[in-house]
Amino acid sequence: MRIKIKKLHPQAIIPKYQTTFSAGFDLHALDSHILKANECALISTGLAFEIESSYEVQVRPRSGLALKNGISVLNAPGTIDSDYRGEIKVLLINHSSEDFVIESGDRIAQGVVSRVYQAEFEEVGELTDSQRGAGGFGSSGVGEQGNYQ
Repeated sequence: MRIKIKKLHPQAIIPKYQTTFSAGFDLHALDSHILKANECALISTGLAFEIESSYEVQVRPRSGLALKNGISVLNAPGTIDSDYRGEIKVLLINHSSEDFVIESGDRIAQGVVSRVYQAEFEEVGELTDSQRGAGGFGSSGVGEQGNYQ
């Protein structure tokens, strides 16, 4: 599959995979920014994508930024739909108690290409029973003694 990329700014960096078998490609900050402690910000990449139909790009955190600095993608995974042609921006959050400096060109997130399947919706009066039933949050982890695993 091929993603067409338009640079909206001359300083924008075209993404690339860092290793042969990487699932994600890096997205880079266009501008420098101070991401204040416990705050979020929309960070520009200076790029626009044309993604083939039936695909999306999921925007995910970089594990190193999350582990070392508490920086994550707030709406992870963010979705870039195939019909979106605007600038790719990344919604970052700083979960730490210290401000974090983003320099122009820093790798701030990763993009992963994923196939999209659109479902057909059918309204029905009843749903078939299942082992879980209507059990909600945490209900699939109950062990034999009734403890969550």
